[in-house]
Amino acid sequence: MRAAKLGGLVAAGVLGLVAFTAPPAMAVKPTPKTSPRSTAPSRPTPSTSTSPSTPTVAPTPTVQCNPAQAVAGLTTEPWAQQRLDFTRVWSLTNGKGVTVAVVDSGVDRLQPQLAGHVTSVDVTHTNTTDCIGHGTAVAGIIVAQDHRSRNMPFVGVAPGARLLSVKFTNEDHTDGADPNLAKAIREAAALNAKVINVSVTAPDTPQLKSAVRYAQSRDAVVVAAAGNVTDQDRGTVGPAYPAAYPDVISVGSLSSNGAVADSSNTVTKVSVSAPGQAVATTWPGGYAPNEEGTSFAAAFVSGTAALVRAYHPNLNYKQVKARLEATADGSVGTGSGAGMINPMQAVTELLPGEDSGSAGAPPDATQPGSGQAIRVAYRKPADEQTRSVALVVAGIALGGVAVAVAAGVFVPMGRRRGWQPGRRSAGSNDTGT
Repeated sequence: MRAAKLGGLVAAGVLGLVAFTAPPAMAVKPTPKTSPRSTAPSRPTPSTSTSPSTPTVAPTPTVQCNPAQAVAGLTTEPWAQQRLDFTRVWSLTNGKGVTVAVVDSGVDRLQPQLAGHVTSVDVTHTNTTDCIGHGTAVAGIIVAQDHRSRNMPFVGVAPGARLLSVKFTNEDHTDGADPNLAKAIREAAALNAKVINVSVTAPDTPQLKSAVRYAQSRDAVVVAAAGNVTDQDRGTVGPAYPAAYPDVISVGSLSSNGAVADSSNTVTKVSVSAPGQAVATTWPGGYAPNEEGTSFAAAFVSGTAALVRAYHPNLNYKQVKARLEATADGSVGTGSGAGMINPMQAVTELLPGEDSGSAGAPPDATQPGSGQAIRVAYRKPADEQTRSVALVVAGIALGGVAVAVAAGVFVPMGRRRGWQPGRRSAGSNDTGT
């Protein structure tokens, strides 16, 4: 079984403002017989010319960074951004005060919409560079800054959040468990990340499970990709980890028509779902216009979790998970969980068992545009079919009452007259011919 498989890794499309030829599948440039990480030379033995007291230092492992070519920009607002409409929530919160960790392949800190907003940690002991692009793509969905005034329509879900990049790999997949994954999750939790995005699928190991439990013991919301499948995988794929661990928010992928994406792993139990097809996002040196996978769906959920944690600071990680599930748009079938996340409802809904004390300081209601009007529960649009049926039933009921009243008045009168027409009175002023 492939381990530490980066969920949703596909090559950036050739669509965009510049044309290019992309290398295969967002992977590190292959090295004959060995992976990039395994090319590290062994610790050298001191030569005869070296003093015995001189310590030897292990050299930095050699890695080759060659992510697929980016496009220069994006010209239209991505469908996922339109569908989730998360910018409406920014009058209440943009995620400020919450640290979101991206446990991935690193992040390009020079990417224009991420520059100055990323802190990097490297548990691979190589460098913080994103050698395959995946981590940068995930990070952009979560915290990309608002550059719409510069004609960049793409924005992240929670641009006010602080992004912590914890790099654990230089490869798109490895064979067997990668101990760096568990180390990276522990590192993110130790650095007080309150949302940890793991767009990775891996085998179940005691080390990985323990790392997730450690993060949860520190009240971190762990969001993980449910995993991807191909036609060749079907019938053999199993649950993905850490998504399948208890209390982790496991995320499935939906397409623009609202259905579960064919590539989304439905074997893993899903908590909620989010856009995961034809996703536009950031990329080293520019943008990727057409990404696919539960990796990117997980990033939308992590950004929404950051909005919730910023506005409801007293909720623990289990309550945040429950809130995201309770406010989602509803299941659309196996693999969708509670359905598409709804950032507006996730932030504003008043749920049973919660009170105003669970929220952050409300906006000043005396200020125009304060958002106070939507502080209370968001209400779903009326169900027109149910409404029409209710009106028909009410009309029939009222008609029945009217008939009963009329019968109570006119039937006795008819009986008194022997059911004969009434006669005009002597003083009638009717001048009919």
